[in-house]
Amino acid sequence: MQQEQIFQQMAHFWNTGMPFNQLLGLTIVQFNAQEAEVRFDWQDKLIGNPVQKILHGGVTASALDLAGGVVAAANIIEQLDDLSIENIERNMRKLSTIDLRTDFLRPGRGQHFVVTARIIRSGSKVAVARMELHNEENVHIAFGTGTYMVG
Repeated sequence: MQQEQIFQQMAHFWNTGMPFNQLLGLTIVQFNAQEAEVRFDWQDKLIGNPVQKILHGGVTASALDLAGGVVAAANIIEQLDDLSIENIERNMRKLSTIDLRTDFLRPGRGQHFVVTARIIRSGSKVAVARMELHNEENVHIAFGTGTYMVG
């Protein structure tokens, strides 16, 4: 199986098989070993401040973490010689968030949101990603740095 097919299958699994992502409406649009993109739409259930009607900070952090984790996962796969399902599953069990820093720049307002992530460093044990959240008007709402266990 080719890496691109694997990435597509993983995105499908994360989009349909993870109840928390579904609850928030997070959808992985694309990812590879260099970058990832996650999108979600405004929903009233995501309100963190009912007076201002802005995103809850936990939603922002979760979306950033998903994008960072996805690009870290792609880095695990890129380093594998054996792309069998069993080997991929064995290596994906190692993936976890070690640290997540979220910097809130502006109130989370918008109808549609895009999170992008890029790898800053990828080693045999740890990967570091930089993530950004923008709305449909390209207003930069938040950014984050995620450190992920990959090995």
